[in-house]
Amino acid sequence: MIRYLSLLVLAACSAGTPYFRDVPASRIAVNGSVFDVRVRGELAEAVRVNTQYAPRLGPIRDRAGLAMAKVSGCPILDVLGDAAVTVGVLGCDREAGGRLLLTAVSTPNYECVDYGIYENIGNGNGYPVFECTPY
Repeated sequence: MIRYLSLLVLAACSAGTPYFRDVPASRIAVNGSVFDVRVRGELAEAVRVNTQYAPRLGPIRDRAGLAMAKVSGCPILDVLGDAAVTVGVLGCDREAGGRLLLTAVSTPNYECVDYGIYENIGNGNGYPVFECTPY
């Protein structure tokens, strides 16, 4: 019984918040942090799924913003949340072919290197891994 309960708790850790719950997630790794990213409307959500020491949002904020930008294809205007779950405001209209909504983007510019697809041992699906540095 305890084994099934712990499996249920682990499965719930990467579930989206109520607004994003029915949206399929894209798994992506940025600078050692692994996120399940969901995009709905003008918002994106990044749920950090790996164990990592991160007592505050500071070290994780930029990584989550980059993950949401890579998955959505839009610049991220702002990132709010905590070290486990963040929400980003998209800087473009995805339904209008990525037309930029605002010109002032608050996130710094980064150059990212794609390290390929790594296998996720849990279910056999791969996800992209990026190493990003500011420029």
